[in-house]
Amino acid sequence: NSLNNDAIQDEFDSERSASPFSVAGFFSRMSFWWINPLMKKGYRKPLEEKDIPALDVADQAGTQYSMFVDKINAKQSSLFWVIVSCYKRDILFSGFFALLKVLTLSSGPLLVKEFINVSSGKEAFKNEGVVIALGLLLSKCLESLAQRQWYFQTRRVGIQVRSLLSAAIYRKQQKLSCFASIKHSSGEITNYLIVDAYRVGEFPFWFHRTWTTGLQLGIALAVLYDAVGPATIASVLVIMLSVLLNAPLARQQQYFQKKLMEAQDMRLKAMSESLVNMKVLKLYAWEAHFKSVIEHLRELELKWLSAFQLGKAYTSVVFWASPALVSAATFIACYFLGVPLNPSNVFTFVAALRLVQDPINHIPNVIGSVIQARVAFSRISSFLGESELPKDQISMEHCVCSQYPIVFKSGCFSWDSSGNSNLRNISLEVKAGTKVAICGEVGSGKSTLLGAILGEVPRTEGMVVAATHRSLVSFSNPLF
Repeated sequence: NSLNNDAIQDEFDSERSASPFSVAGFFSRMSFWWINPLMKKGYRKPLEEKDIPALDVADQAGTQYSMFVDKINAKQSSLFWVIVSCYKRDILFSGFFALLKVLTLSSGPLLVKEFINVSSGKEAFKNEGVVIALGLLLSKCLESLAQRQWYFQTRRVGIQVRSLLSAAIYRKQQKLSCFASIKHSSGEITNYLIVDAYRVGEFPFWFHRTWTTGLQLGIALAVLYDAVGPATIASVLVIMLSVLLNAPLARQQQYFQKKLMEAQDMRLKAMSESLVNMKVLKLYAWEAHFKSVIEHLRELELKWLSAFQLGKAYTSVVFWASPALVSAATFIACYFLGVPLNPSNVFTFVAALRLVQDPINHIPNVIGSVIQARVAFSRISSFLGESELPKDQISMEHCVCSQYPIVFKSGCFSWDSSGNSNLRNISLEVKAGTKVAICGEVGSGKSTLLGAILGEVPRTEGMVVAATHRSLVSFSNPLF
């Protein structure tokens, strides 16, 4: 069935067109012209799955995971720096557009100031107003282009990071030792795949938000100083006060986020165990008990979720109020310091307020995203660093026509590290083409024996040999 599904998938992929992004030129990528054929097709008729172009090879999860494995084997460093080394070129490329966006946005108040000076009769050269108007138009076009490319490049990198982390978590789950499997339930692993990998994938976008926020804020204060002079001190004081009011909350938010993820893991673990053993729950009429347990875990999760969201709301209120406080404090300072207010500096100041407002409004999201990404990196790194099944558990022989594909010789196996063997002195030879039934009482070790054949139970003594040809042996449920 697996081979048939793969053949069907390959045939379906062959019917889909190649990715237009992979063959698009420079100007097509910059203007997103490569997506026009798909948009036109969607205008003519509803799009079907076969109309969606296939993924470029560079964007496929297998390619990304192979690159990740090569980097982590070569560097042996933390997960964060391995991912940075995998995408440093894309990060720098998107960072260039983020910088271009900030610079073009910051040029607006300066051009407005010069245009007001020209309209007041202070023209430095002939047709200066036309040049300034064209410069303002060009800066806005570049700002729009840079912002779209910044968002697109970082989102693309984020999806690639999510795909490689999903593949890494899936592969790790297949190789976990029995001790590590007990520590990480299926619900927790699902959380790593869905929640943590998503938050790490969002981090490339917010990473540029982190430094562009500080840069844009610094440029905005410089423009404000050029407009109102010493009155800028009032703006700086208000901004510093806003940051100081939120500084103690940052560490607490990280604690809330960690506790929230732990509570979510516990709830998902209980839900997955209930669903897997639903037959037993129905037979013993335990539905009400397990329902109350899951509801209690959900209440605990809501407790930490509400604490985190209330902290986020407090941060948002403080920073959303900051722009109005900045403008009010600056105008009051202008009044007391005797700074003259004329059309030139007033319009420049009003235009510069946008430069102040954007970074201040993004600070809560930046803080929250950095905290969530840090917790997610920590959880995924901890999972990927768990112990794996030893490769020498069983001797894998590549043999197409082996007479005895499974051989045990005085094998002893133990699920834990206490040294007490669950199975002792197992000697077994399974002849090719025969059917073997494993019979015994409940808890006598039937499933443990199958796990030992698969190499999932640590071997303490003896030898196990298994042929690698898939058609030689198949397992069914052991007989009770």
